[in-house]
Amino acid sequence: MHILNIILLAASFCLIPAGVLWLCRRLPWLGKIGPVFTLYIIGIIIGNIGLMPGQMPLVQDILSNAMVPLAIPLMLFGCTFKLSGARSQLLALITGMISVATAVIIGYLIFGKDLPEGAKIGGMLTGVYTGGTINLAALKTMLGVDEETYILVNSYDILVSFLYLSFLLAFGIKLFRKFLPNQSGAYSKEDEAAIQKEMDRNSENPYKGLFTKKGMIQAGKLLGLTLLIVGLSAGVALLLPESMFMTVFILLLTTSGIACSFIRPVREMKQSYDIGMYFIYIFCITVASMADLSKLDLAGGLGLMGYLLVAVFGSLMLQVIFAKIFRIDSDMMVIASVTYINSPPFVPMMAAAMKNKDVLIPGLTIGVIGYAAGNYLGFLMSQLLGLL
Repeated sequence: MHILNIILLAASFCLIPAGVLWLCRRLPWLGKIGPVFTLYIIGIIIGNIGLMPGQMPLVQDILSNAMVPLAIPLMLFGCTFKLSGARSQLLALITGMISVATAVIIGYLIFGKDLPEGAKIGGMLTGVYTGGTINLAALKTMLGVDEETYILVNSYDILVSFLYLSFLLAFGIKLFRKFLPNQSGAYSKEDEAAIQKEMDRNSENPYKGLFTKKGMIQAGKLLGLTLLIVGLSAGVALLLPESMFMTVFILLLTTSGIACSFIRPVREMKQSYDIGMYFIYIFCITVASMADLSKLDLAGGLGLMGYLLVAVFGSLMLQVIFAKIFRIDSDMMVIASVTYINSPPFVPMMAAAMKNKDVLIPGLTIGVIGYAAGNYLGFLMSQLLGLL
């Protein structure tokens, strides 16, 4: 009976994300909330209603430890690491990373020092605001961050990121175009059609291709390669002291995923990112179920909220200053900031809002580099902040 309960609980964690994704595509209001936040809410509810208390910890431990290592290589396989010589794009990439790192350090000095695990939180913020959710999850595992702390960071990140995006859409784009260089002009109907096509592609069900014969074969190859990388990375990490295992393991997974992206047959298997993202969805609901609401320090969360506000809006302010100094195109600056703070999936929507399809590819390219660099930068930042 215990084994059956474990199987049912694990199956629930693995299948609920599919239902949430289905609902997000059919209910516009839920789609605006997004699958990640929805899964966190569901996970918190599951974890606090006393469902199968005897089996829950085992299932939580297995899934939370397994999902991130599987997701990292998969999400990097399909990346194309190209960076044109366009001056604005290169400067936006570099100044964006510098702005995030600087804002995180400033936020740590103001708020982070007084927070439990403040240095680790700074590392996670650096990772998520140069990459995305995958980097946040990887750094949580790499740095050994407490589950309650992770849940709070995620919750406040969703809120602050929403405020940031709302500001840009309501005022920011027009404001920055007024006093920064701007190369955007009136775009043709063909340009707007291209933007809409990109948005439609991003709103489609990315998993429907998996249920074909070709999709199943491709998924099998991707999972086989991923398991090989996980096994080899773990084997190498085991040769080092136990205290270094998780750090080396995650960095090896990241490096291996990047290396495989340069192998054309691997890179052209387009389902890799979506499969990896599904593992992150499972991770989200599983980790959220670990949060005990009775133990969450909501008062202490105010300092964390301040930290995130400084990191997000401080980095935006610094990017604007850099753009003014180096004469970076306003739209390029905005798309780089959105790519870092909200992650690459938001790039098509922002490009459409700006009616500037020329920033689509640069934005996605910057995002890919951010995904790849996030784990390294986040780990280094946590070490640096620990010395302050």
